[in-house]
Amino acid sequence: MNIAASLSLGAIVSLTLGSSALAFDKSSFFDAALCKPPYSTASATKMYDEAEKLAKADTSLMTAAVYKMSADFGRQGFKTKEIVFAGTSFGILVDGARADDLAKTYHLTSDGLGNLLGTATKSYGRALLKAEQPAAEMGVVSVVARESAAFPGKTLLACEFVSHEDLKAMKSMQSLPK
Repeated sequence: MNIAASLSLGAIVSLTLGSSALAFDKSSFFDAALCKPPYSTASATKMYDEAEKLAKADTSLMTAAVYKMSADFGRQGFKTKEIVFAGTSFGILVDGARADDLAKTYHLTSDGLGNLLGTATKSYGRALLKAEQPAAEMGVVSVVARESAAFPGKTLLACEFVSHEDLKAMKSMQSLPK
């Protein structure tokens, strides 16, 4: 795995992994976006490996590596063909502006970070229970749903790890006068 330059709010992930033709259940990508299993280096690496076997990453957005699959692997009325790796997040891009619907379906609440530096027009999240946090001493793993100009016509549903330091900095920046 090759992790490229960092951005102000995270690292761009580009992948240069070997490929093989092993079968993989694409529904696992949707599960991983819901933090099943919770984000960890091991689970992220597994998802990177599997995505690389299925498609080539589009890194033209400069904020994420997006893998476009040939068929929809969504569920519960949410359509998706795209897998996303961005910083310490793994997720999918759901077709349409669906943050409100995702929040309702997956019990997410406004996380107060939506307009942080213009990164999202809507932002919802739910931290995993304390017992499910793989590295609670280092940070927080959450399921998030965000609408953003970075992904026009799409909504990011992701499992995200944020260090305690980064979370504190983001909350501090959110409270600055505009």
